[in-house]
Amino acid sequence: MRIRVVLDVLAVLVLAIGAGGNLAAGAWSLPPWLPGWLGWTILLASVAPIVLRRWSPKPAYVLSLVLTAAAVPIGGPVLAIAVVSAGCALYTFVVHQGSRASRIGFAAGLLGVGVLGFAVPNPSTATTVNFGASALIVGFALGIAVHGRREYAAIERENHAREAVSAERLRIAREMHDVVAHSMSLIAVKAAVGNHVAPEQPDQAREALRVIEDTSRETLAELRRMLGVLRDDTGVPALAPAPTLDDLRALVQRAQQAGPTVDLVVNGLTELPNGVGQSVYRIVQEALTNVVKHADAATCRIRVTGGDGEVRIEVLDDGRGGEAVPGHGLIGMRERVAVYDGEFSAAPGETGFRVFARLPYEAPVATR
Repeated sequence: MRIRVVLDVLAVLVLAIGAGGNLAAGAWSLPPWLPGWLGWTILLASVAPIVLRRWSPKPAYVLSLVLTAAAVPIGGPVLAIAVVSAGCALYTFVVHQGSRASRIGFAAGLLGVGVLGFAVPNPSTATTVNFGASALIVGFALGIAVHGRREYAAIERENHAREAVSAERLRIAREMHDVVAHSMSLIAVKAAVGNHVAPEQPDQAREALRVIEDTSRETLAELRRMLGVLRDDTGVPALAPAPTLDDLRALVQRAQQAGPTVDLVVNGLTELPNGVGQSVYRIVQEALTNVVKHADAATCRIRVTGGDGEVRIEVLDDGRGGEAVPGHGLIGMRERVAVYDGEFSAAPGETGFRVFARLPYEAPVATR
């Protein structure tokens, strides 16, 4: 804003000095019937709307039309400055308003210049009408173009913001589902075991309750972390490290507490981008959740293999298999894979059920 005001002031000085210099040097003179002081006053006042338009576009444009009307019978540099000033004021008026009011103002300006050009005696009717109309048309056209571009940019920003909010909601929904579904599956299985063995094997029942307690605490902490990311009491995100490949061992250990024996093998992976590592963890977590909830499996084999800019995940169990029923878990895994334009499948295998995912990624660049 400050730079624009400076440019406006410079333009005012150039116009005022140029026209005033012509008058002072005698290159052009005021009409004999016009007092000199009034001519100079109209000349100097005509440049004012160029600066005032930044703060009050509509009043500045109205003032410029009044000064143009006063300059029509004078003609020459005085009229030239007045119509240029009117064009500049109309441009700013249209950019700021872009409404019916600006169009009415434009039409009123054209009509006024035309009527005054023919009705009021002046040095050159053709020059008055043509030059005045041209200045207003150029100012209006430029204003409409800039206003339309700004409106389009505002709509684009709003759309991007809406898409970002939608994507964030979807990400949070996936995270919540992955955490809650996995933990509640373990809790449900251990609760069923504890309820079954409580009368005859109290030690196993107490062990089941311990697993339920630990899993509940971990889940509660994870939920608090995710809700804190949205917003805490101070308005500052409460961040915690997102799960990565290094957390797979702990995930497998918790899953084994619910029954199946899990064999985890990670090959060819030393470092992954954070987003890819988190996606791998969540895909394995959801696949393990389905094994615990639906497969009735005794063993589960997990292979996470990296190389050539991609990571492959295979989760295979020896459960009852059967066709997969689409749910939030499978949808979430597909979405995580789709983010990286990868490959995903979930279908019965030779024995049990097989989940496969391939996530391409760009290897992190080493820095010195």
